[in-house]
Amino acid sequence: MIINDIQDEIIEEFAVFDDWMDKYAYLIELGNSLSPLDEKYKTSNNLIEGCQSRVWLQADYVDGNILFSAESDALIVKGIVSLLIRVFSNQTPEDILATDLYFIEKVGLREHLSPTRSNGLVSMVKQIKLYAIAFKMKNKD
Repeated sequence: MIINDIQDEIIEEFAVFDDWMDKYAYLIELGNSLSPLDEKYKTSNNLIEGCQSRVWLQADYVDGNILFSAESDALIVKGIVSLLIRVFSNQTPEDILATDLYFIEKVGLREHLSPTRSNGLVSMVKQIKLYAIAFKMKNKD
C-alpha cells in the first residue's frame, strides 16, 4: 500500500472520535497492539535521541524496502511510533524521503501533544528519514 493511502486510512480512523480523550485512548490501544521489540534491538544505537521517554527504532532493509520495528516505555508515545511504523514500514527509501507526512496535522496530533512529545515525534521522523538516506546511499553502490 502506498504511503498516502495509509495516511488517509489513519485520518479516517481518527475522524470517528469527537473528543481528544477518545483519540488518546485509541493511541494507547494502537501502542498496546504493537509487537514487542526483540530485546537484542533495545540498544543505545537504536535509542532515539530527543525523546523524553525511551524509544527504540530498528530498521532492516529487505528486498528494496525498509522494515521498521519499535517500542517505547510510554503508552502514548508507543501509539505514535506504531502509527509511524504503519506509514513508513515496508516502503522504499525513496518513497520515505519523498513523503509529505500530513496525517499528523490532519488528525490533530501536533496541536494536542505536549512540547516534549512533539519534540520526540520530530526526532522519530528524523531518525526514520536518516535510515532511509543511509539505505539509499548504501544501495547506490
